[in-house]
Amino acid sequence: MPDSYAPTAPHVSDFNIPVVEEFRANGGRVGGMFEGGDLLLLTTTGARSGREHTTPLGFVRVEGKLLVIGSAGGSDRHPAWYHNVLAHPMVTVELGTEEFTAVAVPAEGAERDRWFAEVVRLVPGYGDYQAGTARVLPVVALERDSLAAPSEAANLAEKLVEIHTWLRAQLRHVREEADAFLAERAARAGQEGGGEPVLGLNLQLRQHCLAFCESLHYHHTGEESMFPRLAEAEPHLEEALRRLSEEHRTVDRIRGELEALIGDLATADPEAFRRELDRMTRELEAHLDYEESALFPVLTAIPFPPGGPA
Repeated sequence: MPDSYAPTAPHVSDFNIPVVEEFRANGGRVGGMFEGGDLLLLTTTGARSGREHTTPLGFVRVEGKLLVIGSAGGSDRHPAWYHNVLAHPMVTVELGTEEFTAVAVPAEGAERDRWFAEVVRLVPGYGDYQAGTARVLPVVALERDSLAAPSEAANLAEKLVEIHTWLRAQLRHVREEADAFLAERAARAGQEGGGEPVLGLNLQLRQHCLAFCESLHYHHTGEESMFPRLAEAEPHLEEALRRLSEEHRTVDRIRGELEALIGDLATADPEAFRRELDRMTRELEAHLDYEESALFPVLTAIPFPPGGPA
């Protein structure tokens, strides 16, 4: 089964529109040539355009993972959605009647080969696609965001706590992955007799870090658009809002440096990456703590969602 029915079309292609509409109208079930197939909808952010694209994809479950394959019908070029997830790992998945956010993480090395062998065992057509091209077909795990839950916030302060909790947890997750990566690298170097440490990071760490960085940037951009209205309504917050904007710029510089470090995985310095993560943690935790103490007394009185009951 093809991984994408029209991978290079903008938005939803004319061919995909009825498939997407039928999927959504029938709880994930579609008929015609796709009847009986395991199908999901993947919404990605365009690597170049920044616009959302929804693509119907076949999926396979392997070792508890939800996998999609960048087969592009066996063509010699990766599908557009794959380039999108490399640039913007945060995606939306529609599976049956469920819709959830996920981080798209391509598998590497032996793990990719093991997963792909199992995929071919379950859906032999993917083996035919691989046999028809010298390109190694990407195997991408869609890792559900276990921290994303329906909001029960009654006011803007509670919503901000929810967002801050998510950001803290995501950063902690990236730091734990970095620690595990460095420990594994050190153990491997010890087994090989020492020598100069090998540079480089893996795709898993990159995708999770990039997902955190993009989410943080999106959150702070939204806050910057809100601050002028808040300052007008609450003049006594002017100094606090000015300080928060300055802290946004500091955190954003660190975010940019992190993204630059993971721009080339082969030459990335893991130790420098870990130091930048530590710096991000210190600056972000201090910023979030101050924001909560400065703004919560006012935000508690603002209903969420806007216009809802206080």
